[in-house]
Amino acid sequence: MALSSLLLLLLLSASHGDAAPPALGFTRTDFPPDFVFGAATSAYQYEGAVAEDGRSPSIWDTFTHAGKMPDKSTGDIASDGYHKYKDDVKLMADTNLEAYRFSISWSRLVPNGRGAVNPKGLEYYNNLINELVKHGIQIHVMLYHLDFPRVLDDEYGGWLSPRIVEDFTAFADVCFREFGDRVSYWTTIDEPNIGPIASYDSGIFAPGRCSDPFGITKCTTGNSTVEPYIAAHNMILAHASATRLYREQYQAVQKGVVGINVYSFWTYPLTNSTVDLEATKRYQDFMFGWTLGPLVFGDYPQSMKMNEGVRDYAADMSVYQRGSRTDPATSEYVPTVYPDDPEGLRLVLEYLTEAYGGLPIYVQENGKAAANDILDDTDRVEYLKTYIGSTLDALRNGANVKGYFVWNFLDIFEFLAGYKLGFGMYRVDFDDEARPREARLSAHWYSGFLKNNGISIRSEVDDTGHHAQQ
Repeated sequence: MALSSLLLLLLLSASHGDAAPPALGFTRTDFPPDFVFGAATSAYQYEGAVAEDGRSPSIWDTFTHAGKMPDKSTGDIASDGYHKYKDDVKLMADTNLEAYRFSISWSRLVPNGRGAVNPKGLEYYNNLINELVKHGIQIHVMLYHLDFPRVLDDEYGGWLSPRIVEDFTAFADVCFREFGDRVSYWTTIDEPNIGPIASYDSGIFAPGRCSDPFGITKCTTGNSTVEPYIAAHNMILAHASATRLYREQYQAVQKGVVGINVYSFWTYPLTNSTVDLEATKRYQDFMFGWTLGPLVFGDYPQSMKMNEGVRDYAADMSVYQRGSRTDPATSEYVPTVYPDDPEGLRLVLEYLTEAYGGLPIYVQENGKAAANDILDDTDRVEYLKTYIGSTLDALRNGANVKGYFVWNFLDIFEFLAGYKLGFGMYRVDFDDEARPREARLSAHWYSGFLKNNGISIRSEVDDTGHHAQQ
């Protein structure tokens, strides 16, 4: 499964030999000096410790404890990052990671949704940030990764109310004030172009609202026709408000940037007919323009305004995503499997650069899932090679791409799959209370690439096909 999310800044032991040619056709030094390579996690999926040190429940605690996950799992312990962050940062440094993107749990830092800051939550994030600074790892922070405090959902419906704009801006203010002396790269909200659909249309994400016949899960309340648009609109307003706050009160001193994260993949017309070409353009409007149109141009795409509330808008969309027909109005409650399409990443990066004025872009989440017990993740290594190569191709073609982050650094609780599948370069044994970490082949490969060794898969695998110890 491929995930590719992009941040648009809307201001906004490996062997090698000198004689061996680069196995990739490129090396780390083919990228500009200011291009950054990293990896990512998010708070609810990584931290665990959901009832410790003053953290209040988030909407995901409620959702998972209601048995809504396919495997009935929860993020109560997850990867236990709350207790193991120091060792994990050391692991990042040992992997030669240049940057790390994590999110801040609103429920841990401001448990009541507004008002008093939780001293223990503040201490945790300060400690994490200080560890990253100590190891020379660039810090990228996501303010909201799908996990706002349950108290706000109970009080006024969370993203369904414009009241959340003020509360989100106040939460962002705490983060800018407390961490901005060490954090220069901020992302406000994760995937406002797809999150509202999962949360308020199909109901497969917290808070799990939907209505017949559109819900994939069994929802007790919601309106799939209206609520996704309302939630997305309030997310856009919240992003704009927090960005304005940063510009006016913090940017002059802190010199940072603020962006927003957009879920993305490329689609292709089934034929070159006018109908199919128009359908592809309409899909791009719904995929990218839904979020970026209002922020860059001040309005939603015309195609969205014409089709808002019409649930069969995809009926004549003859588009496909490299080998699989894509219908954005339907899905299944399993992790969606897309065929690998590194060329699609290049096309996305080039399209976004051209269509939205050359805004800086970071590929924030890109990775491939595998069974949790696999260590010799050769497929993932090949995946990373090809997608990093496509990122370089886009860069050479003029795309304003500034960084690439693997999703994810280590196995975590996955929102769609629980613990059945993992994207981590490091395996986490979730059957062991100690949650031990173990390097996969991909971790060794990425580490070697970042050391500019130009290593190959063969150099990391012995003659039997098993992982070579380093």
